[in-house]
Amino acid sequence: MKTIAIDFETANEQRGSACSVGLAWIEDGRVTRVEERLIRPKDMRFSGMNIAIHGIRPEDVEDAPEFPEVMDEFHDDFRDATMIAHNAAFDFSVWRASLDLYRQSYPELTYLCSLKMAQRIWPHFLSHRLNLIAEHLGLRFVHHNAAEDAAVCAAAAIEMARVVKASTVASIPAVIGMKPGRLTSRGYEPCTCRRA
Repeated sequence: MKTIAIDFETANEQRGSACSVGLAWIEDGRVTRVEERLIRPKDMRFSGMNIAIHGIRPEDVEDAPEFPEVMDEFHDDFRDATMIAHNAAFDFSVWRASLDLYRQSYPELTYLCSLKMAQRIWPHFLSHRLNLIAEHLGLRFVHHNAAEDAAVCAAAAIEMARVVKASTVASIPAVIGMKPGRLTSRGYEPCTCRRA
């Protein structure tokens, strides 16, 4: 059972403009590995608003590999993994748009949205943004750094599993009435929650 948290940062408003990816591996109820890779977007257009959010500039990614090469490094990790992202609709749309841009097929995997999980598990929180969940859990991190976002997403998911007494992060959906999303070579299905 592989569970990997993922977070993308984008260069501009286009979903296919990934400029960095962060990954955090969850094993035996703890984060065991965190990686970050810079990505050279196909169209090197960076918007001032995106730079203000994550601080990545065109010169930072000039010599970085493009999306397919970066993601190929983790190809075996993704196979049959349960992926998790905070606001998965965004991160998985970035992944799909980038694969579409390079005419690559989608990997086969299941994914969860830690934002939707947090809304269900901690309904009393005023906000379920990642930085506020981190604050609630006493975690310090640099928000909008892809590796740190992925690591906090993973840590939050581990805590959510503990709260609902799920044996693993991947088994949280069965406890809270969530249907995991799917990415397959034929397309994707979104991650959804039944009404409470």
